[in-house]
Amino acid sequence: MDSQWKIFEVFHQSARGEPHVHVGSVHAPDGDTALMLAKEQFGRRQACVNIWVVAASAIVATSYDDADMFEHATDKSYREAFGYETTKRAKLAGDAEEI
Repeated sequence: MDSQWKIFEVFHQSARGEPHVHVGSVHAPDGDTALMLAKEQFGRRQACVNIWVVAASAIVATSYDDADMFEHATDKSYREAFGYETTKRAKLAGDAEEI
């Protein structure tokens, strides 16, 4: 028999319209108890208008081993100012005038 309660991740909202922010986790037998424990632990000392609890087992996440999936497949430096040749030439011209 498993003697450990389930882990619930706690998300806290400090003001209406603000995003919920992960503040920690609690161990509880069910969601209602997790809400009560989260309120006592994370809602007492800071401004709070809403708390979410999510069973950690219900969260689907990527693996740290798959970090390469977040690399950009194509070079999109043309979207940035440093990607233009004119910027590089202007910088060289500016450097030449200073000499």
